[in-house]
Amino acid sequence: MSVMKNRAVLRWLVPVTAGVAVIGGGAAVGTFAAGADPALPPRSAAQLLEDLRTSRLDGLSGTVVQRADLGLPPIAALAGRAAGNDLAGLVSGTHTLRVWYGGEDRQRLALVDTLGEQDILRNGRDVWTWNSRENTATHRTLPADAPDRATVPATPADAADRALEAIDPTTAVTVGRTATVAGRDAYELVLTPRDKASLVHQVRIALDAKEHVPLRLQVLADGQDEPAFQVAFTQVDFRTPEADQFRFNPPPGVKVTEATEDERPGPAGKRFDRKDAEKPDVRTVGTGWTTVVVAKIGDAATGDGAKPGTDAPDAQMLAQVLGDLPKVSGDWGSGRLLSGKLFSVLLTDDGRVIAGLVTPERLYEAAKG
Repeated sequence: MSVMKNRAVLRWLVPVTAGVAVIGGGAAVGTFAAGADPALPPRSAAQLLEDLRTSRLDGLSGTVVQRADLGLPPIAALAGRAAGNDLAGLVSGTHTLRVWYGGEDRQRLALVDTLGEQDILRNGRDVWTWNSRENTATHRTLPADAPDRATVPATPADAADRALEAIDPTTAVTVGRTATVAGRDAYELVLTPRDKASLVHQVRIALDAKEHVPLRLQVLADGQDEPAFQVAFTQVDFRTPEADQFRFNPPPGVKVTEATEDERPGPAGKRFDRKDAEKPDVRTVGTGWTTVVVAKIGDAATGDGAKPGTDAPDAQMLAQVLGDLPKVSGDWGSGRLLSGKLFSVLLTDDGRVIAGLVTPERLYEAAKG
């Protein structure tokens, strides 16, 4: 597997010259000699990106710790529970996961907490989700033409793939300090958005000096010294796991649900019809780090129209949280604003959800347009 699938990035960032590309009047790729321990040979940003492009990962296993401090109310976890997905809680707090990777069609993720374990496994075309607390499982058979892409995006490499997709001439790419992550030497690649409307100050990716695989990804919000989001290995082994790690053997008494082709996999024991998963009217405004997503979801997007007594408790709580968001208005209309360290979400009274890694002012511009 290539840990950087977006080859188009190289059109901007990997020149054949001395490691510096000048795009739009500014240096998009710079060289910085690593001066911190461990002592590693200097590498330019262009060389590190080429290392990412050419690296191949046959297998690994390890422990990943994810930390998120987005400055948000508990809305994400509430939304997840209301939809029947406890894994949505990964967007807040600290979580420890065990991961196994045996190729594009063999992955496993285990989220373990004090209340039990939740697993997602892919073995060929078979995908299983399991919840030990409820002792329920869901099995789905992927179609033969299913894309060879990680079913379980949980590692720093998965996060790095998504961050690298945002690279364009509006991004300054440099080399940071060297580091030790999970006991391994690493270089640090730093992505800095140029557009001040972005709430992202920097994305820092620590790359294994030998395997060229991302070991840690940190996202720093504008004006913050500590990462608002971090996912990092605390232990990693680059040997391919045994095949048994990807086989799911239902425990005694487990309730197994077989998902049909017209359903997408949900949390263990729960199913979602494909018709329920249809996308709303969605468009994007802008490019790169300041891309704004605009979705039309119907009236009462702010939750003011919730009907107490008829919804599930978590759905009622979610509606209450939405109703408690500050009201905002302007020449674009009116609605409620959810703002965190890294992103803003505008829920308009006319039924639109407008979101991005941007300041609220950029959302108001998109709402007006």
